[in-house]
Amino acid sequence: MAATLRDGDGKLSLTTRIMIAMCAGLVLGVILNIAQIGFINTHVVGGLFYMIGRMFVNALQMLVVPLVFFSLICGVAGIGDVRILGRVGGKSFALYLATTATAIAVAILIALVVAPGNGFVMDGIDTSGVSGREAPSVWDTFANIVPRNPVAAFANGEMLQIIFYTITLGVAVLMLAERSKPFVEACEYMNEVMMKIVQIVMAFAPYGVFCLIAKTFTEQGIGLFLPVLSYVLVLVGALLLHLFVTLMLFLKLFSGLNPFIFLKKIRPAQIFAFSTASSNATIPITLRCVTERMGVKSGVASFTVPFGATINMDGTAIMQGVATVFLANVYGIDLGLGGYITVIAMAVLASIGTAGVPGVGLVMLTMVLGQVGLPIEGIALILGVDRLMDMIRTAVNITGDAVVSTIVAKGEGQIDMEVYGDPLAGEQREDDLHIDEEAEVVLARAAQKPGE
Repeated sequence: MAATLRDGDGKLSLTTRIMIAMCAGLVLGVILNIAQIGFINTHVVGGLFYMIGRMFVNALQMLVVPLVFFSLICGVAGIGDVRILGRVGGKSFALYLATTATAIAVAILIALVVAPGNGFVMDGIDTSGVSGREAPSVWDTFANIVPRNPVAAFANGEMLQIIFYTITLGVAVLMLAERSKPFVEACEYMNEVMMKIVQIVMAFAPYGVFCLIAKTFTEQGIGLFLPVLSYVLVLVGALLLHLFVTLMLFLKLFSGLNPFIFLKKIRPAQIFAFSTASSNATIPITLRCVTERMGVKSGVASFTVPFGATINMDGTAIMQGVATVFLANVYGIDLGLGGYITVIAMAVLASIGTAGVPGVGLVMLTMVLGQVGLPIEGIALILGVDRLMDMIRTAVNITGDAVVSTIVAKGEGQIDMEVYGDPLAGEQREDDLHIDEEAEVVLARAAQKPGE
């Protein structure tokens, strides 16, 4: 226990500090929500906490595109065989769709049994101002994977388009063989630089997490849960069931690996996903957990993790299933078997190419509700609690990314089992950044005379 709480120097580990910051932020947020002190809520929470939290999330998102690009180029070059790359991509895509479909099917089944929303009173609920979004066709979804302008795709953070372009570039690099060696070496260097920047950003993680959580609970409070308590309880229950049971069954059945070790090692990424509510912003942390703590080779992880952050929306699919049943009960509409099959199909298709950013689940939900004939305005009933629910379902999403990455790596023989079985693997780099010591070494080297 002590090993997980403290690093080699006896200091509190980074993960422990982040968990303490998260709990402290939650307690402070609830207190400030109850107290409602105007000056503090406006200038401290809405000003200082917002600024620090926003800067931290921006810093994480700043890393995503260059990290994905350089790590993916190195990964494709490291695989060395286009056929193996095709197998990795095919397995990943099939597993991501399977976990998403399973997630929403289980969620709908639980919601139908519990029946949240029966007897719900609509008095005092403002359902105006909620607009829907038309669902794109399957053909448009897949056609948009190919970027018309790669520069625009990079600038706008279109992850599927970035992945497609980078893989295409990586394949071309492989085909040029020895002539590509300088370019690959440059990408490997830049990948190391990006990982070093991740370490620097991680050093400020406890402060960012504290401000994000404190601001969220100050603004949302606990009272918003009461009117839709049945929806919240069913949704949280379905999310936790998928995280601790369904995904772990997938891991055990398809890889034979120990789920308890996996859950322990993915915890830092789950904490970040919970605090940021963004799968994309958590990509750097998920990559580090999967490669350094679980032993997945970077050639596989650099493809499967960004790919999963874009198309794997297990938690969001669960929300859509529970919300659909809840709103159908509220409005007294019987969707029937065909309606729920439509919900499952729509949720799986809508997850492909949807950005892994906060709040996108509600946009996807408007598509689903429109397809089954439920009032779009009903989203207003769950709007208040969605931010907190988004935090939980993002943690589920990135856990699914890591599960699929580990399964694919095990099947391809691209995982170091000694690292996976070592409870302290990755702890040193994660928990003891030694930024000051490293800076001193760099300065000392710079001060040396030529030839020394």
